Amino acid sequence: MRRRRALTYRGAGALIAGLACVIAANLLAATILLYVAVLLFVLVILAALVVHVPRRSGAVTRRISTDLLTVGEESKVAVRFDLRSLRIPHGIWRDHLPPAVSGNASGEFPTDNGTHLNYSITGIQRGIWAIGPLTLRTIDPFGFAQKEQEFGESRTVTVVPEVVPLAPLSSNVGAAGGTAHTSSTRLGQGSDNLSPRHYVSGDSMRRIHWRATAHRGELMVRQEEEESSPDALVILDRTARRWATEGAQSSPDFEAAVSACASVALHLLEEGYSVNVLDSAGTVLGALRGHEDDRDDLLVMLAHVTPQGEAHSVASLFDNTPPGPLVFITGSLEEEDAALLRHGGAAAPILLASDPQRGAMDAAAERGWSSATLTDDVAAAWEDALPARMATGGGHVTR
Repeated sequence: MRRRRALTYRGAGALIAGLACVIAANLLAATILLYVAVLLFVLVILAALVVHVPRRSGAVTRRISTDLLTVGEESKVAVRFDLRSLRIPHGIWRDHLPPAVSGNASGEFPTDNGTHLNYSITGIQRGIWAIGPLTLRTIDPFGFAQKEQEFGESRTVTVVPEVVPLAPLSSNVGAAGGTAHTSSTRLGQGSDNLSPRHYVSGDSMRRIHWRATAHRGELMVRQEEEESSPDALVILDRTARRWATEGAQSSPDFEAAVSACASVALHLLEEGYSVNVLDSAGTVLGALRGHEDDRDDLLVMLAHVTPQGEAHSVASLFDNTPPGPLVFITGSLEEEDAALLRHGGAAAPILLASDPQRGAMDAAAERGWSSATLTDDVAAAWEDALPARMATGGGHVTR
């Protein structure tokens, strides 16, 4: 717990005035000025004692109304501050907020020592940030002395990229028709997709897994296992040279790309697809299979992704592409790079590029991609790139 002690400007002024009275009393032989000086000195000393002598300690707990705070979203923070001390003369509390979160986290401290403090925060920049510690500044009744103390530990808040609603895909996109839960049940001793389980009364003897039985020393049977085949793929190009940087922060173009990645992936999930989300190096950023935890895991992963690494050949990522939508999100795209993009037979290959160079989109269109320039209006860029719109508009759309 850190402490900072100091006189206020008023207290420093009182000391200076007292010294001036002492000097004036000697020069003018005015005894009354000595009494004034002594009074000022005594008041300052008493003020310092009132503020600094009491030993104060306390516990701070915070509760944030949303586990994951979206960029642009407002959330409520409830702070329980149990202060163990004599009653304070006057106090101002302030909770430390990082620059990535905005809010008015300060106010006058109530007269009771155990209290609830509330304020609102808004996410500004994605990432994982610390809120706290809480600072209490106590001031004496005359305003001559003050003391600042920090209480409690910090608590992290995760600011995730903004997810915007998107227009639906054409109803005939994807071999699975948007149902996405293509499953295959495989039986047989030679299958790698069988998981043995303990034998229970009523199981057929033909399903006994002899290898597992010999290994474990007890009867094991084959268990049918359903495989969900992902039929949508979203790729976020994180190659450093694709994106401009602004100091320690990523560029607005990359922030729009991350928002587009999250929005597209969750939108395809809502349309019934299982979705794999990768970066340009092939690293899995998320796998959406309809569970709430999948959504949160993806958003947390996207909360701290940054442009990094050298250029990779993303063509290999499109091999064995499922027959559903394929969305590739990138930044600066040269015509030569666009000409190398292949979609592996995906039913709806969509390209979103924030800074396409001359001829890049035309080269991608010749390879069968529906494309649009990605701006901060992610929903508009997505709608421009939809295959149904491209079929009537032709080529690509640049806003």
